[in-house]
Amino acid sequence: MRSGTIRITLKAQDPAMANDSAMLAASLPQARSGPEAAQRSPFERPAIVWLIVLAGAVGFASWSGLGAVLRDLRLPDTDDAMRLVQVRDLLAGQSWFDLAQHRHAGAPPMHWSRLVDAPIAGLILLTRPFAGPALAEGIAAVMWPLLLLGLYAAILYRGVRRAFGWRAAAFALFAGTQAIFVTSLFAPGRIDHHNVQICAILALTVSLARPAPTARDGAFAGALAAVSLAVGLEALPFIAAAGLVLAGFWLRDGRAALPPFLGFGLALGLVAPALFLVQTAPALWSATACDALSPPWLWLTASAAVTAATAAVVPGGRGMGLRLGLLAACGIVAAGGFHVLFPACAAGPFTGMPDLVRREWLARVQEMLPVWQLVRLAPDAVLAGYLPVLIGAVAASLWAWRGRDPGERCLMAATAAVLWLGLALGVPQLRGLYVAGAFVPLVAGPVFDRAVALLRVPEAAPLRRAAALALSLALCGKVWLLVASIWPASAGADTALAAERAAWQSCGDPRAVAALDVLPQGLILARIDLGPSLLLHGHHAVVAAPYHRALPGLAASLDAFRDASALPQVAARVRADYIVACATPAEPGEAPSVADRIGRGEITPPGLEPIPVPDTPLRVWRLAAGAVRG
Repeated sequence: MRSGTIRITLKAQDPAMANDSAMLAASLPQARSGPEAAQRSPFERPAIVWLIVLAGAVGFASWSGLGAVLRDLRLPDTDDAMRLVQVRDLLAGQSWFDLAQHRHAGAPPMHWSRLVDAPIAGLILLTRPFAGPALAEGIAAVMWPLLLLGLYAAILYRGVRRAFGWRAAAFALFAGTQAIFVTSLFAPGRIDHHNVQICAILALTVSLARPAPTARDGAFAGALAAVSLAVGLEALPFIAAAGLVLAGFWLRDGRAALPPFLGFGLALGLVAPALFLVQTAPALWSATACDALSPPWLWLTASAAVTAATAAVVPGGRGMGLRLGLLAACGIVAAGGFHVLFPACAAGPFTGMPDLVRREWLARVQEMLPVWQLVRLAPDAVLAGYLPVLIGAVAASLWAWRGRDPGERCLMAATAAVLWLGLALGVPQLRGLYVAGAFVPLVAGPVFDRAVALLRVPEAAPLRRAAALALSLALCGKVWLLVASIWPASAGADTALAAERAAWQSCGDPRAVAALDVLPQGLILARIDLGPSLLLHGHHAVVAAPYHRALPGLAASLDAFRDASALPQVAARVRADYIVACATPAEPGEAPSVADRIGRGEITPPGLEPIPVPDTPLRVWRLAAGAVRG
């Protein structure tokens, strides 16, 4: 794969081809399908277009994966497992305001929103009477992301159709089924919150991406921004960018651009505190949380509202100098107050994290990895994730620059801004691409539309028709996955990654974990990523799970499994009843870790005695008789 990537890069650097690609992308806005082309093109027939969309939808998700979620609750990610544990606790009577995970040592409070728990819990309650408790959870885990996928598709279709027409909108839906961040984050079982944020930011962008957005459009966007912040802070850069763009338009145009700016600021400043009160216990209203909606971020939303309200009272005849001074003064107060009142949050959401946890856990989480590490570990993800976003950003920028229709230019300019910002965030951390990756279909739909029009225009050169189709396909992440699968150099990395995933699936298999329930309920010391599966599929408590608020448990697990001789000491210190291990393959080029050697039985930790548990690949120990507990 690496050599394949190099060859592709070298081809892209050819000046003549680069110039042709730029000319092609710049000419697409003018490649409209006129009446003559419409008569010749089969793609003007709705039945053909919708069959293409249907074909993409059929291959959207793995049917075997859907069955595994429905029957066995094999959820795609540790965050999905922990979300369902949190929903279970809510349905079992845990307070709406109590977000602590009480089966985790120390009962750390989760930073996730009940606003996502509530609809999932509602689906479980609706289906439980006729499906039973276990199947009801599987149905909810399948239905919730698919309902959000339907919402995403509706927003996408409406936004593209308004600017480009029905056919481009339909092709955008097809492109959505080919985008890996859409297919992964909206797949059955993905009950984490990223798909909710994608829908909110997409709707926000579409509502503002028109030639003359109104105060109502701005208010709708501001309310969506508040919802996104209440669910999680990952989309904060996109919300800040939207506010800055609206402020910039008001700076340039004055009163003509005030309505959306005012609506956005006031809605954000009013809805965010309301959602904060709905989901936060009164005792925590004054507590600073850098990783969730709390006073630091409410300060910024209030600053946005004050800035917009102040802009509304500026006399319309005054010049740009006064508007610039007002924005600068409000910005200084907002940023300065944030740093003075909440200095810890200026350093990011992971303040106070020990170097051991940051180095040995956080820096190894795949979604936190930079692109230069992912190229080695998961080259297919780099090709299928980053390249469509980059190509889409270039194409959208050229369309916004060269397009003739104001509606098209506005939508493409907004899309380009999101894609470029997503790339800037995604280079140092993969998760920065989550939102931007779902915006690629906004570009791909119109590009597909123009490409099929060029195929039927007699005067269009064959090379240009082929290049237009190639550009369309280059915006599809699954095409790049196909390229990666047939490139010999990627086979080693893909095989190693697949083996690691299979091993972790075996470790966290519902039946493997449920087998541990033959043991009396107790506290399990295990590797970090096994924690959510142990909580979801068994009755035991855990020392560690992959959540940054549970720092003592993270540190204990890392300490325990770095050194076999330290394992019983740590187990005694945290008062663990059981020690559980499972082997996973080592990363390419690395020697097996102590934890993997323990999991395979190659090392017998001193001071521990094995507990035989049938029907599970997990190995279980407890402190030997006479061991001193901490």
